[in-house]
Amino acid sequence: MGECNTHTTHFVLVHGSSAGAWVWYKVKPMLEAAGHSVTALDMSASGVNTKTLEEVRTFDQYNEPLIEFIANLPEDEKVVLVGHSFGGLNLAFAMEKFPEKISLAIFVTAILPDTQHRPSFMLEKDLTLQALLNRPGSMFLESLSKANKFTNDRYGSVPLVYIACPEDLLVTPSLRRFMIEQNEVKEVMHIPADHMAVFSKPKELSQGAWTWYKVKTMLEAANHSVTALDMSASGVNTIELQSSIL
Repeated sequence: MGECNTHTTHFVLVHGSSAGAWVWYKVKPMLEAAGHSVTALDMSASGVNTKTLEEVRTFDQYNEPLIEFIANLPEDEKVVLVGHSFGGLNLAFAMEKFPEKISLAIFVTAILPDTQHRPSFMLEKDLTLQALLNRPGSMFLESLSKANKFTNDRYGSVPLVYIACPEDLLVTPSLRRFMIEQNEVKEVMHIPADHMAVFSKPKELSQGAWTWYKVKTMLEAANHSVTALDMSASGVNTIELQSSIL
């Protein structure tokens, strides 16, 4: 997720269900060591957020910390949003509300909604996913089922990257394929990991060929052919870190 150029990126990290900002404890220092600004947020009634489960009745209430954070950004600042698992829904609502403030949205083994279905669709479509993602309190299905569909003009205008993990038993290959086919995903990256790559493969999440996403995109827009390579044990390269050390 880091970016190998002279421009510092502000990453905003969003956790999944039954979790908190703490899930990024391995990824956050790696991005900061590369010179980036990193904010890991606790959603309402999650992590160290002081709201109780009883106070958080709707998804909008649950997502308030992210929406308020982006609303208070300096006028000229854009961020890269990174969402894990259930956090993909948090990203989607922020993208719909503030597309001009988000330069890229990265979905890490996450729910990726689309503009054809209501926001609750993926949870309703896959009951196994719903059961495994279930958080204490609520999955907010009632409020999500009443929410407006995301729009192409706003949600759909933010560039998307999806990080898939072949050992992920929660977001199955068929579900992942369906979500990606419903969206204009700029890049699909594969990291050899399970659903919790934030724990098991933090280095691969923080480094790799996709760190050149801005430079690569600009060159391709100018009709150039561009190849960004992963070195051994970096990005989506499948060599284990131990075997790459000479």
